[in-house]
Amino acid sequence: MLNRDRVGALLLLAFTLGYGALTFRIPLLPFQAQAAFTARTVPEALTLLGVGLCLILLIKPGRDPGESHAGYQWGRAAALCAVMVVYGLTVRPGGFLLSTGLFLIAGFLIMGERRWVLILSTAIPVVVLFWALMTQLLGVFIEPWPEFLRG
Repeated sequence: MLNRDRVGALLLLAFTLGYGALTFRIPLLPFQAQAAFTARTVPEALTLLGVGLCLILLIKPGRDPGESHAGYQWGRAAALCAVMVVYGLTVRPGGFLLSTGLFLIAGFLIMGERRWVLILSTAIPVVVLFWALMTQLLGVFIEPWPEFLRG
């Protein structure tokens, strides 16, 4: 029987299969042909994971039709989505450190955390460590500061 869960799983399966087909269009350099980890590895793994999860959703028994969604906090979810959109629009002009720090702080506040010591002692080290990991260890340049501070 097709219900909302199964229709959603079918749509997600179609998207995942399309995504998986596009992974073969990712060009590889000649020396990457026999490498264990290439630009295609993670997209292929995500495709396999997505297909597997979609198949589980299609096979498992359906949900009770009388189940309600009344206990969900839709406003909080919408606020988090809005903060993610704002973050995506401000990360380049605002710089990674400032934008990501404010994004995490806003997320903590939306989720109900009010202890500033905990918020700041978590958000700041996570942002700085992630930036350092990406730039220093992995060699990916991420502009740390807003445009007006770059000089």
